[in-house]
Amino acid sequence: MGESGEDATAEPPTAPGTPDADHARLAVIVDAWAAAIVANDAARIADFTADEWVIVSESGITDREAFLGHVKSGDLTHSAMRAVTPPRIRVHGDTATITARITNTAHYAGRRFDADEWTTDVFVRRNGRWRCVLSHITPAAPTDPPPTA
Repeated sequence: MGESGEDATAEPPTAPGTPDADHARLAVIVDAWAAAIVANDAARIADFTADEWVIVSESGITDREAFLGHVKSGDLTHSAMRAVTPPRIRVHGDTATITARITNTAHYAGRRFDADEWTTDVFVRRNGRWRCVLSHITPAAPTDPPPTA
């Protein structure tokens, strides 16, 4: 998709399919997007997002261009990203939500961050292609070990 967010494709166009086919396709997209993030490849990351994509976190709202700018400059890098839970994928026509618990290691402005987060991504199918329009991350509550006797 290049700079405009709509030109190149991270996936071949497909007609709306069965719920199982949509779920399977979205699971593949989420894995490929995570791989692009760990590769720190701004062009590949852009392929998964619509022009209006934003990420919402504890620091507020970051738009697509700002996020990609951080990646392009090397100020933001990721060295690991792992799903802790299987993705919960729900398709509602041409809109889908994907929620999962993710751990990742990132570096921003030279500082390392290890995160354990719940993520929710909202995808919209346009011209047969799924593109993320919104990502929301929430820090996961720490899990205490069970009490011992």
